[in-house]
Amino acid sequence: VQLQASGGGLVQAGGSLRLSCAASGRMFRINSMGWYRQVPGKQRELVATITSGGLTNYADSVKGRCTISRDSAKNTVHLQMNSLKPEDTAVYICAAKEVFLNGASNDYWGQGTQVTVSS
Repeated sequence: VQLQASGGGLVQAGGSLRLSCAASGRMFRINSMGWYRQVPGKQRELVATITSGGLTNYADSVKGRCTISRDSAKNTVHLQMNSLKPEDTAVYICAAKEVFLNGASNDYWGQGTQVTVSS
């Protein structure tokens, strides 16, 4: 599974960005896709995920400001981020989880896209 992210950039506080992640390859076992973010010196943290059934999960820090959605026909997920804050500055990384019938799983990671929010 290959993941191609796009949509990062520089925005002022209060602004919006939309990240997209296009997946390709062996998709039929992909159970969920989503976004994580990482700041140098800190652990990677969940931003939002969406399952193949449309269930969403958000980090508390972005609830109410971010919306994750998916276009199943295009194997693409989008992350609409509004009311951005300087603390949202990070490298945003697209991820996908492949789940097998025996319960085992594989995590796939895309390249990061930089989001910088200026104050």
